[in-house]
Amino acid sequence: MVYFKHLKVFVIFLFVIGYGQAQTVDCTLDIGGKTAESVTVIFQLNEEQKQLMEELRAKYSITYKGIEDEMIKLLAEHPQSTPEELLTLAEKYKALQDKVVLESWSIDEKLLATFNQRQYDFYLSLCHEAYRRPIEVTPVIYDGPLEEKK
Repeated sequence: MVYFKHLKVFVIFLFVIGYGQAQTVDCTLDIGGKTAESVTVIFQLNEEQKQLMEELRAKYSITYKGIEDEMIKLLAEHPQSTPEELLTLAEKYKALQDKVVLESWSIDEKLLATFNQRQYDFYLSLCHEAYRRPIEVTPVIYDGPLEEKK
């Protein structure tokens, strides 16, 4: 009896660990959100990176607004009388939410692709500290010195 009790606890423990590993979250910069200014300071973006980030934020804003409009239209027009209709609505809404996440991930990836090795290594260290899965890109290798000598 005691053996069976310990076995159940062990199985539950393994399930919880496995579930936690499956829930690993991507390490995003969220440059389409409210943290863009922090990204500039934390990663010491150069002028080209700052300009790209603003362009990406503008693009994301337009895309997000379009998807948000689709969500509002879906909620207003989709039938919601039966459980089947509600399930269909939920699936369509989830697909739109996934589009938002994918777009955000995509613009983060584009900015990360402009990071130099030092910036990218810092990004990786922050992701690991937060137990997040980093977006993998190849950092830019500059031919000249990274900073001007004074």
